[in-house]
Amino acid sequence: MDRLIRSKLRVGARPTKAQLQRIRAAAKKPIVFDEDCPELTDEELAEFAELARKRDALRKKSVLSLRVSPETVQIGQTLGKGWTGIMGRLLDLAVRDPLLLKRAL
Repeated sequence: MDRLIRSKLRVGARPTKAQLQRIRAAAKKPIVFDEDCPELTDEELAEFAELARKRDALRKKSVLSLRVSPETVQIGQTLGKGWTGIMGRLLDLAVRDPLLLKRAL
């Protein structure tokens, strides 16, 4: 039986050459199904696929064009890469906050 090797990767860090070699070697090994890890049936695989489709549909975001002040755009851009996503999350939070929503009306 093969031994279990654990590695920690830092977010955004690339794997080392040794880690890549272990990953490639593991990918070449056959999958061994047993009582702890049975092979999935076609029905189970179809159920997982349906769950993934539903999850992806919930995550899908709509494209929206808004008119905002130049100052707001400038502030957003100072947030750096991904600033439009941050602004989108701010908007999500704002529309769920009754007091903030009332102030904007």
